[in-house]
Parts: sequence; structure tokens; C-alpha cells
Amino acid sequence: MAWRAERKQVVEQNTGQDVDRSRERLKVLPEDILKNPQINHLNLDRNRLKNVTNLSRLTKLKTLILSKNELVDFPEIGSLQYLEKLHLNQNKIQQIPEGILPRLPLLKQLKLNNNRLTDFPGDLICCKELQYLNLSHNVIKKIPETIATLGKLEELYIENNKLCELPCALFDIGALRKFIARANPLREPPDEVCAGGLQQIRSYFKQLQTNESLEDKRVKTMFLGASMAGKSTLCKSLTKQELVTIAENDRTIGIEINEFQTEDFSFLCWDFAGQLEYYLTHHVFITPQALVILVIDMHRYKMEDKDSFKELVGFWINNVLMRVPDSIVLPIGSHVDMCDKDEVQRKKKDIEEKIQEMLTEREENLNQRLVKLKEKPQCELYSDQVNKLYDLAKYSLKVLDLIPVDCTRYDAIIKAWLQILQSVRNTDIFPNVIRKLPVTYKMVEKAIMELIETQEVPVHGTVALDELLMMVNLQNIDREQLKYILSYLHRIGLIVWYQEVQTLEGTVFLKPSFLITLFKMIVRHDLLIQLNSIPAKTLKKELAVKPDQQKWIIDFQTKATLHHKAIMILVKHQLKGNADLREMAEDLLGDENGNGKLFQILEYFGICLSSKSQALNPDAHVFRPGSPWPSSGIAPPLTYLFPSYLTDTKVVSEHWKEDGKEDLHIRAFFLPEIPQGFFHRVTIKLCNFIYSHWVGKERCLVVSNGRKLLLKEHNEEANSYIEFRCKGNEKEKDFEGRWCLLMMAIQRMKKVIEEWPGLHYSLKTPCRDPKCEFYFDWPDLDEDIKQMSEETIKTCENCGGNFPTELLFYMDRGSRRVNGMTEAAKNSVAQQNIQNTYNVTGNFVSGSCTVNIEEQEFHYDS
Repeated sequence: MAWRAERKQVVEQNTGQDVDRSRERLKVLPEDILKNPQINHLNLDRNRLKNVTNLSRLTKLKTLILSKNELVDFPEIGSLQYLEKLHLNQNKIQQIPEGILPRLPLLKQLKLNNNRLTDFPGDLICCKELQYLNLSHNVIKKIPETIATLGKLEELYIENNKLCELPCALFDIGALRKFIARANPLREPPDEVCAGGLQQIRSYFKQLQTNESLEDKRVKTMFLGASMAGKSTLCKSLTKQELVTIAENDRTIGIEINEFQTEDFSFLCWDFAGQLEYYLTHHVFITPQALVILVIDMHRYKMEDKDSFKELVGFWINNVLMRVPDSIVLPIGSHVDMCDKDEVQRKKKDIEEKIQEMLTEREENLNQRLVKLKEKPQCELYSDQVNKLYDLAKYSLKVLDLIPVDCTRYDAIIKAWLQILQSVRNTDIFPNVIRKLPVTYKMVEKAIMELIETQEVPVHGTVALDELLMMVNLQNIDREQLKYILSYLHRIGLIVWYQEVQTLEGTVFLKPSFLITLFKMIVRHDLLIQLNSIPAKTLKKELAVKPDQQKWIIDFQTKATLHHKAIMILVKHQLKGNADLREMAEDLLGDENGNGKLFQILEYFGICLSSKSQALNPDAHVFRPGSPWPSSGIAPPLTYLFPSYLTDTKVVSEHWKEDGKEDLHIRAFFLPEIPQGFFHRVTIKLCNFIYSHWVGKERCLVVSNGRKLLLKEHNEEANSYIEFRCKGNEKEKDFEGRWCLLMMAIQRMKKVIEEWPGLHYSLKTPCRDPKCEFYFDWPDLDEDIKQMSEETIKTCENCGGNFPTELLFYMDRGSRRVNGMTEAAKNSVAQQNIQNTYNVTGNFVSGSCTVNIEEQEFHYDS
């Protein structure tokens, strides 16, 4: 701890008023602090303090940081009248005694997130100077209207609480510019409105004040389950209000959408195909606030077969749990007409028991990990991971009792649906199923439906945003309000409008089914058969020949790449006879320059990767990224890589060669497993980032500045991880450069993880002794790992081996950290954040081409 004392002494000598005693494992407040009344700023972050007393002696204190400790009681700080910044986040505080906050008249910033508060601190309204307030990750149920008196409040964070309503007066605060309230069971305004941001919420309340309101009783219902389980039979029978029999060759391809009314509720049904090939596109449309109907084939289900449960039930429960962890799942047993009555009851009981075992095992695994981290000698370095585990434990996936249904009888289907309706009406199960909306929201929805019914829009329902805004011309709704309402309709699944994608923000899909139709022409289980089935007549018409077709098929089989021309011909062939759809499909698919909107969507969601790039031009002797330079005119055909179709690792193995003893090597472990399609998305984000790359089945290799980075997916039960290996120049150790490349890849992976809020991951470094199975746990990524860097040698607890710390962890060599990364790492990432460029200077040789790169300018957008 000598270095800690040295650091404290240096800080105090420099300022005389600032004291940093963070991460010292303090259990009591040191007396030397309490004897120094001149302290202005006191940092006690990441210690083990359970109680702090006598802080009232520090009468000149302006900043007090007590985050990431073990405080249960709110500290006695009422006499700190000059206090401006108070951080108490990530503790165990349950309530704030009355009378303390009003005695802090100058308080500007208050962090209370990740505690156990059940009530909003009522007397906080006395802190009139407050500008920043974070109450996220508590269990607060209500925010009082009096919060509006905090006229200087600029930022408010209340995500992940138990709020059902937000006070209208809150949004009258003119200074408020940042507001986040996601992961609350909100009815007023609905969560889909809050997801649109502060201005959309203000628009919502403004319309409530000037228009009538109504109760919206629409339930987005997602039908999931294995192929041929009976999802479509159930969904279509309900929609058409009669028994519908689905032939095997009519099974769902991709996703189908239908809506039907039952009494006072409307169900917007999304029928998802069961083949794993289609699951890659499911995450694009699976959203929170939905009822998940998991259809299970009771005839196929085998109680004694572990794989049967995993395929028909476990896979789907796990992926829902990771993607939308607060969902309601209703299992429905289909094909019961092929089972006897006792068999159905036995299987029903077996499925329900195994689902409960799954959820219990998950909870136990999280608790075990939690205990392990808290028992570590330096547990303060893992506090962010601990809080993430607490958050994951709070998620409560509700799985209702299984309902057996004989799908050959319409009366049995209706009887089952009445049971579902009864569950939907239960506010304990669905606390926010009834949403309060301004009547203008329904007016816009009705106007859009009328446009479709009267065929005032094209049959495919794809229109330009500006055109739609002119078509929906309603009184009392201005252009901006209309955009906000369209955003809401997109989030509930009625229309599709990817306004966050720059090239798509001007296009609205009033019929999501058309967009999905194009999806399923490209992402499908029988794509190879479809490519083979293109007739010679169609090829000839599109100026292609049989050898072209064979090239497309071979590239798809061996490289999982689809040629743009092949896709165009395939879609035109499947849409023959419908000129309107063919014309729109051509617009969405684009040309050989890669301007197609459909592929922009697929790339945005990490489903495919475009090969679009400019070939090196021998005549362009100076290369300046961002500036136009003449093309060589020898551009290869545009193709798209779909990693999910890859079948071998040959190309990656050829370029990686063998693992080396000096490789930097870390693993990211996942609970409960790696989600289907997750690794493909990480791969695409990484390859979009670094031009030199090779991709194989469950493998990805990128090369930057001579450094090779290999990613490998291992997805086994209780042992799911992604392996990261990095090797550099054999003659140089280059630890800093290799760690920067590794950390860049980790950051890309973390961005993908954000889309699976129920997924837990942890970073570990394997012991350098290949015979040892021990792992070194990584501390929180967004914290300074300087404590580890003071220890140049780490000893394995299992084999006793001693290893240089720089081989095990990314070391902060004294650089300033920015968002958890040193500036060196930040700059390295910036250099690699140029798509399809070469981040080198000097002479770059590619084949017969030599380009002199004199200078480059890089800009990093965090």
C-alpha cells in the first residue's frame, strides 16, 4: 500500500484541499481526514465503508464521493452547507432521512443510482441548485409532481425502477435536456414513447393536454418455437376466426404479421419461423413489452431426451431471457391430438419442471459469481460487475403454466385464447398492458390504415417520409408531432421506420410484411435450392449465363457470399408477375454500387457484410482518406458475406497458422450461453472496422499494422466463451499495440452485448501454463487497472507459476484514461475506425500496386 500513501501525499501537497483515498479497502474513515477541516474535495470511491460518521467536521467540503462502498444508511452530512457534488451510487441505501437534503442548499450533482431506494426523496425539492440527478436502478414507484420546482435540473436518469407513470410537470422544466427512463413498466407515457427521447415525451404530454385521451389495449404477441410446431396454425386460425390447416410446404419463411380483435383487446401477432437460419433476423423485430407465445410440439417432445427439451423449449427460453429478460412467456402445447391424455399431462409437468430448473440454475449461477467476486481480496475492483449481477438477478422472466391445445379443433383454440386473455387482463402479470395515449395517435394510425385500404399508397406500402407527412394531413398535428407518432407506431410494430439509419430515415414501410418478404428471400433455409432453381430463360434476360450461376453457387457454398447480381435475379424471379413489387424490390436492393436500402438494414443489424471497396489504383500515387481519388476501373463484383452460412475454418486457419506461446490471450465467458447470431454480429462489426480480415465458421481473423487478432466462438453447455488471441511481429514484443487492438475488439463486443440486456459476460485470462486450467479474472473495464500494473509479476493460485502481468492484463502505462481506455488505446482505435482504408504511411504494396501514403487524418467518434 506504499504507493497509495505516496499518491495521497502528492495530491495533498499539490492542492492542500483535495484528498483521494479511493480503492484503499478502507472499513472506517481515517482520523487524519476528519482532522483536516480544509478539505474541499474528498474521494472515498471503491472502499468497504459500511458506515461513515463525523463528516460534519469537514465544513468546507464541496465534493464528497462515497460511491461503490457498502453503505446501508445515508451519511450524516446535514451540516455540509457548501456541498455541491455528492456521489452515493452503488451502495445499499434504502431510504434518505428527512431533513438532510434541505440543508444542502448548493447541491448541484447527486448520484444515488444502484441502491435500494423505494421512495423518491421528497425533500429533494429544496435543493434548488440541483442540475444532475441519477436515481436509476432502484425500486422507486412514483415521482411527485413537485419535482417541477427544480427549475435548474438539466439531467435526470431514472431507468430500471418500478415507475408506471411520469408526472407531466416534470417536462415543464425548461432546463431539462437529458432524460432516460427505460426499463420501467410505464403506462403514461408508454415505454415506446419514452424510447423516443425527451422531445417526444414533451410532445406526448402536450397532445394529452390539448386533446382527448384513450386507453390503448393492443398487445404485441410474438409466436416462437421450433419449425413445424404449429405456430402458424394457431396464429392464422385466430386471425381468420376459423380453423386453418397449414401444409408442410406452406410453413412460415421468415416472419408473418397478422392482427385480430378479441373482445376489448387487439393482438398484433408476429409469427416467427422456427428454423435457426431465420433466427438471425428475429432480433431485429423482437422487442420488450410483448407477450411471447412459445409453441411446443407435444408429440415430438421426449421426456427422457435432454436434447429434445433443449431444441423445443430451452433454446427459446434462453434467447428470450437474454434478449427481453422482463418478458411474459406463455408455453402452448400443440399436436396434443397425437398424444393420449395422460401423456399430455406427464409432458406438461415435465416441461414446466425443467423450465423452472433452468431459471433456478440461472439464478444460482449469478449468485455464485456474485459471491466469488465479493470474496476477492481486491473486491473493490469488481464493483461494476457486482452491480451488473444484481441487475440481472432483478430481471424476472415470467413463464406461465403451459396450456395444451388441440389445434385440429377451433373450439379448443378459442378456449385456450380465452385463458390467454384472462392472463393479459391480470395487471400483476401485465402491469402496463393498458397504455394511455392522446387520441391523435389513433387518428394517425387510422389515417395510415385508410391510405393502405384505399390504395393511395403503392401496393408494397413503401413511401417517402415527406410524401407520407403530406398525405396524413390532420388538424392539430404539426410535422414534428407526426414524426413522433410515427416513431411510436414503429416501436409497437405497426410500421417500420429506421430513422436512426441515416440512409433510411427518409423511407417508411407502412407494410412491414413487404420488407420481411424481401428479408426471407435472402435469409432462408433453402437458399441453395433457390439459387439452383433460377431458369436459363431468366438468366438470359438479365444478361447472365450458366457459368455465372455456377460461380454464385460455388461462392455461396464455399465462402458464404452472395453476389448482388444473383440476389437481384433471384428476387425478380420470385416476384415475377407483380410489376409493382419488382420495381420496389429493385429500388430496395440497389445496384452494383451498393446503394440498396435492404442491405443497409441487414448490415445495420449485423446480418451481412458488404464487400464494397475501392480497388487500389496504380495511377493514384498519393492516398488521402476522405478525398476523392481516381478509380482504377477494375472493381470486383459486389458481394455480401453472411457468416451464418459458413461451414469451415480453412481460410482463417491458413492465415493464422498456429497459436504461439507469446500470444496475448483472453476469453469472454457468457451466461447462460452465447446467443444465436451474437458472434456473427461481433464479427461483422469488427470486419466493418478493419479492412484486412478473413471469416470462417465460428472464426474471425483481422490484421492491423502487422498485428493479427483471432476470435473463436466456443458455445458449449456451461462453457460458452469467445476467445481472443493476438500476435504481433515475431521480433518485437509490442504489448501496448497488441493490447490496444484487443481492447478495441472488446469494445465492439460490448456494444453488441448492450442489445442483450439479460446476458452476463466476464473477461478472464487463462494461466500461461498450458497444463493449468486456472483463470485470472479481469477487473471492471472502465476503471484504472493501475493497482495491477504495480505488480509486475502475477502468481497463479493453482499451479504456482509466476507470469509477467503485461501478458495477462491490459496495463495502463500512466496514460490518461478516456471512458475506460488510455489515450494510446483511444488513438489506436481511432486509427482503425476508418472503414476500408489502410492505416499506414509510406509505401503500401498490394499485388502489383504501390501507393505512397504521405499523411492521414483520423477522427474518433465516441
